Amino acid sequence: MFLPQIARVALDLPLRRLFDYRVADGEQLSASDIGYRVRVPFGRHEKVGILVELPEASDLPLAQLKPLGDVLRDLPPLPADWFRLAEFCADYYHVPLGQVMLSTVPAGLRAVKQVKARKSRAALPNAAAAAKPPELTGEQQVVLTSIAESGDGFHAYLLHGVTGSGKTEIYLRLIERALADGQQSLLLVPEINLTPQLEARVAARFPAAGLVSLHSELGDAARSRNWRAALTGEARIVLGTRLAIFTPLPELGLIVVDEEHDASFKQQDGIRYSARDLAVLRARQRAIKIVLGSATPSLESWANATTAAGRGRYRLLTLSERAVEGARLPAVQRIDTRLDKPQDGLSSALLRAIEERLARGEQSLLFLNRRGYAPVLACAACGWTSHCHRCAANLVLHLADRRLRCHHCGFEARLPKACPTCGNQDLSAFGRGTQRLEAVLAARFPEARVLRVDRDAASSRKQWEALVARIYSGDADILVGTQMLAKGHDFPKLTLVGAIAPDAALFAADWRAPERLFAQLMQVAGRAGRAEHPGEFLIQTQFPEHPLYTALVGHDFPGFAAELLDERQQAGFPPYAHQAMLRAEAPLMADALGFLKSARHCPAVEGQHAVTFYDPVPMRLARRASFERGQLLVESPARRALQGFLADWLPQLEAIKAPSRLRWHLEVDPLEF
Repeated sequence: MFLPQIARVALDLPLRRLFDYRVADGEQLSASDIGYRVRVPFGRHEKVGILVELPEASDLPLAQLKPLGDVLRDLPPLPADWFRLAEFCADYYHVPLGQVMLSTVPAGLRAVKQVKARKSRAALPNAAAAAKPPELTGEQQVVLTSIAESGDGFHAYLLHGVTGSGKTEIYLRLIERALADGQQSLLLVPEINLTPQLEARVAARFPAAGLVSLHSELGDAARSRNWRAALTGEARIVLGTRLAIFTPLPELGLIVVDEEHDASFKQQDGIRYSARDLAVLRARQRAIKIVLGSATPSLESWANATTAAGRGRYRLLTLSERAVEGARLPAVQRIDTRLDKPQDGLSSALLRAIEERLARGEQSLLFLNRRGYAPVLACAACGWTSHCHRCAANLVLHLADRRLRCHHCGFEARLPKACPTCGNQDLSAFGRGTQRLEAVLAARFPEARVLRVDRDAASSRKQWEALVARIYSGDADILVGTQMLAKGHDFPKLTLVGAIAPDAALFAADWRAPERLFAQLMQVAGRAGRAEHPGEFLIQTQFPEHPLYTALVGHDFPGFAAELLDERQQAGFPPYAHQAMLRAEAPLMADALGFLKSARHCPAVEGQHAVTFYDPVPMRLARRASFERGQLLVESPARRALQGFLADWLPQLEAIKAPSRLRWHLEVDPLEF
């Protein structure tokens, strides 16, 4: 008796299951059809899913199976290695497979009504002459030779190169080799604002190769075109941010992760994955080379390359000198603000240094990682402060457009003319952000062109490119910037960098804060003196003898990293332990903590796995967007033990009867606490 064929489909739904459909009579699918997108009925509507299996039987009676709709063969099927990557992501981060698969496909390609695709102009070869590569330094040649001599197969390299040492040139030479071997390359960067400069450099170097970019600022049509070009093999180089790790590349031969330490590679909502970690996994699955590059590698990667516990998972390659002839690392000086007390945030030593640069026609950058005019507006008469009524945070004063803004939930309010509580009209701005520092500098140096570079001044790619062009052209003397300017940029006239208020991170509750601060300061210091003019980095601090600043003076990342790793090993923190965070949010904190306490006492907890629980506690930002938030940390010395526990725990979490407005999620390898 002939039985109808069954098609198993992944759909973008928060359900940990796949869905079976009945293939229409007279139509026969084969294994070569697995990986195609399919249109299927779901409820009263239709959805686009991905065909993942042709099982011999279904758990449901055939009569209950709905008919499979169209098989969309306008594109090649998704390749097998893409399936393996999605399956690993779903298993490791404990999210539904359908959500992983479909959320990584461009919106235009998972729409029920398909739009006819246009050819990707970006992927077409360009007939311009290729830019001539620079001459390699001795260190660059050693690095490339080491990679070449390692042979084929999976190899993971940690490229520790000081700022300006020519890491990008290493990437380009490796891409050149991959192209010569008929392979595709994937180059990941942490943020969109790094994409235009690098994209232009790659395009100039390889004008005859198909280059596409994939990031969140692309429109749906452009992203669909570029994704198609990658899947069909038309694009030979893909440059993108974290979501690009899921790009289907049938002939992938090289992965590069630039600024691998950057927290932007970790998705903080939805599917909370690490693109860097998935990149290593993908390279291993494909048996290809991967290069992780940074001037300040993450401690996890550094441990994998340098410690006995890392067991040589990564091979360490070093670039210790700047690539431009005559360029040197900036001299680092500490300004003791207990002695040289800042006025309006600026010490006399820093003011003198700025004056010297102005006299020489050079540029200065003042780094303050706090946008807005002031962190809070307050009334001295009654104690009122500009508090966000939706979050456990203050509304930040943005004086330029006379608004108060919450940087957590996005709430905005007009600047009050008087205190809402007592009517006092003499309201004061406390603390300082980039807008206030910009105003102080403009008043102090009226002849100088002061340019502020932060998310408010550059909220789009077009605005960002315009600001960068002004800096390159010399149409700015003093830059006031956040971490947007801390990495990936080479401004030849910039010779002075000053850190305005870095001390707060030294004593933050988050034990990762010193690692992040060191990386930020090392990266921003590296903007100075990248050409023939020597650079200088001035740090305003009340704690000049702190070990972190001492390491910065010596540009001693290895020493600082070794000290931090020793502390973490003694404390049992990652990378010497493995963690997962269960978070819950509800209108009432009691409900959020109540759910976490119930989760703490699920049957799976009772001694079956080698895990340790911390107490359920409110999150550091306990209230956000009118929801109270709590968290429960789970830890284990072994990754496998933690994963086994989570697999048993998750079904029990889903069975907990929770208040209707309570939301929860599980994050593996959390970065934020």
